[in-house]
Amino acid sequence: MKLPRVLFWHCLLIMCGFYTSVFAQSIESEFDKFDQIYQNELGSTQGCNQPELGVFRVCSDVLRNDGNAPFILHHNKPTSKVIVLFHGLSDSPYYLKSIAQSLHQQGHNVVVALLPGHGKKNADMDMQDYALSDRWREHVSIIMNFSVGLGQDRYMGGFSTGGVLATEYMLLNPNQSKGLMLFSGALALQPNIETLTKVWGIQWLMKVMDGEYTGQGDNPYKYSSVARFAAGELMEVINSVRNIMEDKKPNMPIFSAHSEADATIPISGVKDLLARNLGDSEAFFIDEKLDVCHADLVINQQQAEAMSNDTSSTDISLSCSGPSANPEHANMLKAVLSFMSQH
Repeated sequence: MKLPRVLFWHCLLIMCGFYTSVFAQSIESEFDKFDQIYQNELGSTQGCNQPELGVFRVCSDVLRNDGNAPFILHHNKPTSKVIVLFHGLSDSPYYLKSIAQSLHQQGHNVVVALLPGHGKKNADMDMQDYALSDRWREHVSIIMNFSVGLGQDRYMGGFSTGGVLATEYMLLNPNQSKGLMLFSGALALQPNIETLTKVWGIQWLMKVMDGEYTGQGDNPYKYSSVARFAAGELMEVINSVRNIMEDKKPNMPIFSAHSEADATIPISGVKDLLARNLGDSEAFFIDEKLDVCHADLVINQQQAEAMSNDTSSTDISLSCSGPSANPEHANMLKAVLSFMSQH
């Protein structure tokens, strides 16, 4: 029998000798709020199979497994800096695990959200929802508003699609975050895909081509393919960011990590953002000769070993069979920690 979520944390903290000193400024009530957000999104939540000290994870029977669940890495109290991260299209919070852990070890509370339509056993309706991009945006706003209770200064960022959603939010809400972190940030798609998304009625055609979308595959933390329809929704967000920047140049601290060999998300998009940015920009670009694929940028060896990959399906955007650990992962983490310590 699983302990109720709040009771579990009480017992664990007492066992570790932290209760008296920590709960005077506890963020325990924030865990219930986080759980409620995902009850609303997923329909139901439940206790996780393997609770961890310092981790609050919201699990659900709707999700493929607990590794797809959103989570908070916390210090049992508000911290001076809070970091909110969003994952990419077709993947899950697991992809940001090693980055989140590194930021948490630096002393920050870290929130890793689950975007609508992701991590599910059945994602067909979500990945063909004409309101999908707006649902992503709404969720980003909800999570950012929630994060106020976890500390003083907020920072945000994300991997791939999560990166462009964070960029759009910061451009529209410049006073809500102190800095932006992008990992393979989806600020552009391949030219042929961008051209295709401009064709009238293409979203309907993509929906037909996707058929009954199923994300089930060998990788337990990522759908087996990217839904064409959802890629069109991503392009809508990218175009929104471009339109916003035409009216007003970004002015914020930005850290961007990207592989020059990325065949899924061209590096040109983030280079354009950094060139336009009036604030402090820091780039960690991985040399093309290392051939680091798009999704591999954010994963270390431990994550790579925990995944397997379904290569039986053809994806319109992914050219790498993966997953493989980023050989520059450790140096990338040093760079992002340096960025955080300076801003």
